[in-house]
Amino acid sequence: MDRIDTLRAFLRVAATGSFSLAADQLGLPRPSVSLAIQQLEARLGVRVFHRTTRKVTLTQDGQALLEGASALVGDMEDLEARFHPPGESGVAGRLRVDVPSRIGRRLVAPALPGLLARHPALDIELGSTDRAVDLVAEGIDCALRVGVLGDSSLVAHPLGCFPLINCASPAYVQRFGVPQSPKDLAQHQVVQYLSPSTGQAAPWEWQEGETCRTLALAGRVGVNNAESYIACALSGLGLIQIPRFDVQEHLDDGSLVELLPQHRPAPMPVQVVYPHRRHLSRRVQVFMAWMAELLSGQLA
Repeated sequence: MDRIDTLRAFLRVAATGSFSLAADQLGLPRPSVSLAIQQLEARLGVRVFHRTTRKVTLTQDGQALLEGASALVGDMEDLEARFHPPGESGVAGRLRVDVPSRIGRRLVAPALPGLLARHPALDIELGSTDRAVDLVAEGIDCALRVGVLGDSSLVAHPLGCFPLINCASPAYVQRFGVPQSPKDLAQHQVVQYLSPSTGQAAPWEWQEGETCRTLALAGRVGVNNAESYIACALSGLGLIQIPRFDVQEHLDDGSLVELLPQHRPAPMPVQVVYPHRRHLSRRVQVFMAWMAELLSGQLA
């Protein structure tokens, strides 16, 4: 196994936390992957993994190796693709991406055949979760993030904003009435959206001119993903604040109705984020352009 393939094996073990899973995904015997990591550690003079009978985790030296190895392998695959192009604009190799779960199911997965047809030598590993994954630690090339980003060493490529609305089911409205202003919300129930990272409930938000107002509201049900959030609203459990595209079909068929249209939350920023590198992978560039095209009809 040459040095690039050894780094590929290292990255896969780091991503899966398992020599067996890494070997399966690489299509190699497990002893070959174990030997490659032993040779890498001998060459570097450090241990890159803590090994136990239950799991494999990165050492401090392994963590330091991770980002550089990811960049080097990505650059090598991009270089190779230039000499074996599948088409005039095609790219090759594996791209590991992560997107919010509902966007992955409703938008990204259905559109992937078009992307793969455009780039026959490109493979996609699609992760769908509502938590903020650690791109470097989990070996992910880029991720779609929705919302205001916290402090991060990641590079963000803005795509636009999702317009948000307030809505509830007709059954809820029949029971609790229609709020006419934020002052009426004290008499209402919300479905609490709990941060997948912190578990904290997001406050109710609305804009007054350039000012963003927030209010903590009562809610008997809390959820930590968009699918359950919308399902609870459809069941009449409370008000929700959600990107319009996410519930447009329910607005169209009347199973949800918009409320307080003059007091909507601020639009939610959407961006592709990726680890800081001197040279941005061509695969990531292709994915960013594709995501901008895919979401263009939904973004403000």
